[in-house]
Amino acid sequence: MLRRKPTRLELKLDDIEEFESVRKELESRRKQRDEAEAAAGAEETAAIALGAEHKSREQIISERIGYKPQHKAGGRAAHFGSFEF
Repeated sequence: MLRRKPTRLELKLDDIEEFESVRKELESRRKQRDEAEAAAGAEETAAIALGAEHKSREQIISERIGYKPQHKAGGRAAHFGSFEF
């Protein structure tokens, strides 16, 4: 295997300016995304807080997991043919 001398890399002013512009652009995007997530999180917590006043804990969990309990009609036991359950 042939050995060669290490190459020398030179950093130019244009390279530094390009790096700074890309870094600022990425930081601005990150800030916008963080602000949007913070606003969405605040709305969700406000909605949960308002909904918690009117709904029980079981109802909130049931809605979150998509469970919709079917209540039995009437006060008597359900009828199936001539049998009562």
